[in-house]
Amino acid sequence: MEELFSRIRKIKLLILDVDGVLTNGGIILDNEGNEFKSFHVRDGHGIKMLIRQGINVAIITGRHSKVVERRSHELGIKEVYQKCYDKRVAYREIKNKYGLSDEEIAFVGDDIVDIPILVRAGFSAVVADAESDAKRFAHYITERRGGHGAVREVTDLILKAKGLWEKIIDDYSQT
Repeated sequence: MEELFSRIRKIKLLILDVDGVLTNGGIILDNEGNEFKSFHVRDGHGIKMLIRQGINVAIITGRHSKVVERRSHELGIKEVYQKCYDKRVAYREIKNKYGLSDEEIAFVGDDIVDIPILVRAGFSAVVADAESDAKRFAHYITERRGGHGAVREVTDLILKAKGLWEKIIDDYSQT
């Protein structure tokens, strides 16, 4: 665990996939062309805690959805890259924009299209129900499934590794 925490302590940015990571992977379409996705509220709180502690969060996803735009805005995620068929392009753009090295970037994915980022990121994680071939390239596999608190598991891990968790608990316990 110390080797993993050593890797995580360098993180300044967390990049997330959406479908299968922030959601359970299900996409509901109605007859009018509306798209529905379900997000886990504690994943959102974990993202907000990271941002409050100065750790940036970004999204790179292969699909485009107004729902993702809305949820990102609600959470304060400013870097949202949708309809990315080659996620490496968006990854490089974010990395250059913030002047980061690979070691300072964490990524959470779930499928083989995420492998190019999983192998580059300083800390890479996949959700418990990720494709087995993606799991081979991750530093960490969550206990929780995508859309069921897996992102919160990763955000808490980052905050704990960076020594920020107790401050957050202390802040919440003040009356």
